[in-house]
Amino acid sequence: MAEKRKRERTRDVVAEGLYIASAATRLSLKNRMLVHILAEGEGFDVERYVPEAKQTLLELADEADADAARADRERKLARGRFTESDGTHDYRSRDVRNLRRRRKQSRHVAQELRARAADDDEVRKLVLDARDAAWAEVAKNIDSTLRIEAARPDLDPDYERMRVARMQALRLVDLPKLSSRRRSIAKQQELRERGVVPEVVAAEPPGSFDPGELE
Repeated sequence: MAEKRKRERTRDVVAEGLYIASAATRLSLKNRMLVHILAEGEGFDVERYVPEAKQTLLELADEADADAARADRERKLARGRFTESDGTHDYRSRDVRNLRRRRKQSRHVAQELRARAADDDEVRKLVLDARDAAWAEVAKNIDSTLRIEAARPDLDPDYERMRVARMQALRLVDLPKLSSRRRSIAKQQELRERGVVPEVVAAEPPGSFDPGELE
């Protein structure tokens, strides 16, 4: 039973590693498509991106192999250490089993990634998924732009009602506050010109004019 659980954990970790690698490959391809198609005006061609997809998968496989080699080196160093650990990556003999498992998992991920890179159908599927992601991002940006540019008063059913409310607020609240503030500033300026230091204006009650509103 314990051996079965260990195999299941290894399988789950490898599956997660492959999922992350596939997502990273799609993201890389999507960004390149946006540059080539939108910025440089190229047309979309699946075969154009197949080599790039394969290269990305192989680079991720190399990274997984490097992780496996690093775990193996750390395992060998940890094997003879029995003192307390000084940090997360300061491994001891009790970590040997986990490091061995990590090395095995990373090697599995590397093998699977190389197998996917050699599978033309799998690679083309990644390219098409990246194309769909690129188009979804472009469509979202186009929709957002059109919504902003197409926002006109005649398309807003509440525009007239809200316009009346805004004009009333301007006439009854904002303009009187602005007038009062200007009178206060003018009075203080007059006192300064007469050589009198004006008193500090007391804090205005809530709802009074904020000079920041003029900025």
